[in-house]
Amino acid sequence: MLDLATPVQYVKGIGPRLAEMLAAKDIHTVDELLHYLPFRYEDRLNPKGISELKPGEMASVIAEVRTSGLFRTRRMPIFQMTAGQGRARLKCIWFNATYLRDKFKPGQMVALYGKVEEDSHSDALQLIQPQFEILGDAADDGSTDAAEQKAADSLEIGRIVPIYESAGQGRLTSRWFRRIIRTALDNLTPDIPDLIPQAVRLRLSLVSPREALCQVHWPEAGESFDDLQSSRTPAHVRLIFEELFFLELGLELKRRQQKTKTGIAFSLEGRVREAIKKILPFHPTEAQKRVLKEIASDMEKPSPMRRLLQGDVGSGKTIVAFEAAIIAMENGYQVALMAPTEILAQQHYFSARRILENAGYRVVLLTGSLEDDRKREIRRHIVRGNAQLVIGTHSLIEQKVEFAKLGLVIVDEQHRFGVLQRFKLMKKSSDGEDRKSVLKSGETEGSSAENAEPDVLVMTATPIPRTLALTVYGDLDVSVLDQMPPGRSPIVTRRVSDERSAEVWDFVRKQIAVGHQAYVVYPVIEEKEESELKAAMKMYKELSKRIFPDLRVAVLHGRMEPELKDQVMRLFQKGEIDLLVATTVIEVGVDVANATIMVVEHAERFGLAQLHQLRGRIGRGAAKSYCILMTGGKVSEEGERRLDAMVRTTDGFKIAELDLELRGPGEFFGTRQAGLPSFQVANLIRDRQLLEVAKREAAAVLAGPNPDITQAEIDKAVRHMRTRWQRTYGLVEVG
Repeated sequence: MLDLATPVQYVKGIGPRLAEMLAAKDIHTVDELLHYLPFRYEDRLNPKGISELKPGEMASVIAEVRTSGLFRTRRMPIFQMTAGQGRARLKCIWFNATYLRDKFKPGQMVALYGKVEEDSHSDALQLIQPQFEILGDAADDGSTDAAEQKAADSLEIGRIVPIYESAGQGRLTSRWFRRIIRTALDNLTPDIPDLIPQAVRLRLSLVSPREALCQVHWPEAGESFDDLQSSRTPAHVRLIFEELFFLELGLELKRRQQKTKTGIAFSLEGRVREAIKKILPFHPTEAQKRVLKEIASDMEKPSPMRRLLQGDVGSGKTIVAFEAAIIAMENGYQVALMAPTEILAQQHYFSARRILENAGYRVVLLTGSLEDDRKREIRRHIVRGNAQLVIGTHSLIEQKVEFAKLGLVIVDEQHRFGVLQRFKLMKKSSDGEDRKSVLKSGETEGSSAENAEPDVLVMTATPIPRTLALTVYGDLDVSVLDQMPPGRSPIVTRRVSDERSAEVWDFVRKQIAVGHQAYVVYPVIEEKEESELKAAMKMYKELSKRIFPDLRVAVLHGRMEPELKDQVMRLFQKGEIDLLVATTVIEVGVDVANATIMVVEHAERFGLAQLHQLRGRIGRGAAKSYCILMTGGKVSEEGERRLDAMVRTTDGFKIAELDLELRGPGEFFGTRQAGLPSFQVANLIRDRQLLEVAKREAAAVLAGPNPDITQAEIDKAVRHMRTRWQRTYGLVEVG
């Protein structure tokens, strides 16, 4: 008998060689094999007859191959196969499919699935690019006898058939997976433990794990086909909930463990409140007041704060972060603010100096581009405690940087950092050898820090759909700034083709003529950075020499020396540059209230969140602002949806939801190290409601005491979660 922990190579029909191919799909055990779910199903229980087909419907057809051949046209090769049932014929067409040349043989039985369309040249029906499976061949290795062949064929027709993604460069086909998974299920031990507490199972009417695994791969004839395709059968719900439940159990456990750690109970006496009031440059919004209250309440507690502050571009997160910093500094602690780019770090530094230095706080900037002597001097100020607010990039987590008394860590644009980097900054201690080595001999050390973890405030201007916040940031409490400060003018967004560029440049000129400034943004894509940068520089020359020779035009891109970048941004902020041609280095942090117009060239090549971030650079003053999205050439269907969303709404949370749907969770953050869990069966977009249920149930299980749930059940569930934690959920456990 097999159990879930059995290595997959011991399943009959696999062996060491095929196990290596499965390992490439992260399938190492029987458990992982059985959680390799079908991505769709075909109804071969009641396949359609060719004569019953109707245009526009999705249909399964089982028919005999009659003829096939490759036809070359001027544009592309086209492979055509004709299948038949008696006298009825059905034409199937695949574009650019030379690989099918030797695939079909007359007389084979083939299962076809696709959208039925009318042939424009005749009244006949056809399938374009159908998915197919040859049913009449012998098994893959050619060694099955008649009885085995009959058993294999019984998995292919006369039932609802699961369809799997192939593996091993196509060698492990969907048909192969059906046979192997059926073998594994037939030999699986009947007593699979159910580690979800019984009260939860009963409340949600969950089927048993074994029944779920059998039904998800081999649904019974009466199962709803719509529920199968949308992963909403009782079997699917059980497996998805189980995965999400154990993720949320781990995150809830982590939240509770954090509450037991020693933190800093900051005082919020009258002196601190007065210090906060002094720095406010304007009357705060109700959202800012609410969020500051949440942060201050956390900082008063003796356990470390772990809070995510998210708000749309321009919602006033920075001033809230500075208010939190004052609470720490007025209590005698240092604050570290880490930003992902030098430009954003410099922007925070200039803002902090403007707002905080007049109130007597000492602010320093530490970035990689500083001279070594300057870096050493700043590190000495930090370790002695002379620097109260330390702003920087990744330089802050270098081993040489040590704090005298670190009380608050602020991480801006968290999704651009790995979770481990946040963790490293949190763990900056003051009692190690590194700290002593920074001090020159004969210097006295600053006051020793308490043995307490600093509070952590994570900020992002990329609104994160609640589904992702519950997983990636599941260990953090969430505060949302959902109001814009007064005096902001709505941004008008328009889309035009580059054929109308003359009109666009005329409009830009008129805006600059009345005293405003403009951005022209050009894409630089990493894989083609050299050629793209040349194109951006060419555009700069075109604009400065030919189109706007009478205006002050400058360029800004990531390859420039930091001092030059800084100089260009200062001139633009002072109003001494009319038009700034830039790459996406301006995506975050650049704040120029007089910039009222942005032209984005080749807008179809930008991601949705990136376009929204770029647009957030304008509309920061009272004057009406305009974002013009210029497109060139043919735009993909997905590109059309992105551009349409930008024109339709300026609500960052609506845009984030659509961006998540378009790109999927893995791409939403652009990097695996953001801490996104690797799911086997759950899908964060499809399964958001189940995620909410899982979070609620996990919290209830650990809340205790609960008369319906025994301590033994809780212990078993927690042990199971811990054994799968690192492998399944990756870095989510760190930080």
